[in-house]
Amino acid sequence: MKIGIAADHAGFEQKEQLLKLLADNGYQVEDYGAFTYDATDDYPDIVVPLAEAISNGEVSKGIAVCGSGVGVSVAANKIPGVRAALVTESYSAHQGVEHDDMNLLCLGGRVIGLVLMWEIIQAYLKANYDGGERFQRRLDKVIALEKKYRI
Repeated sequence: MKIGIAADHAGFEQKEQLLKLLADNGYQVEDYGAFTYDATDDYPDIVVPLAEAISNGEVSKGIAVCGSGVGVSVAANKIPGVRAALVTESYSAHQGVEHDDMNLLCLGGRVIGLVLMWEIIQAYLKANYDGGERFQRRLDKVIALEKKYRI
């Protein structure tokens, strides 16, 4: 499984540490930026390349970090095929994948520490979409909404 990761200035330090943890644990990781710390960068500019990579199948799952995790979540969900969610604990990390086919995990670099981030990421990456009738029915409705409102 190929994982994508991105962060703005408020998550840059954590992203650098997470890249190492992911690689050390055998994950193939693609870094979508930021590649240097820039206190004036904007989260939409950072998360869109990752979200597009998820949308077009370049990566299976993604991880995005900004100050709160809210901004990257809001921006990424504008990209067709992306199901991003801000997560602050491990239950939602695996449940979001199992029930909702979440494919982009959003984290707050100014909200939670690296140890908790890593716990959440492990739960997220180990989870698989259930695909059961009720979950697929709900996902189909989400996809239909996306198509209805696509410009």
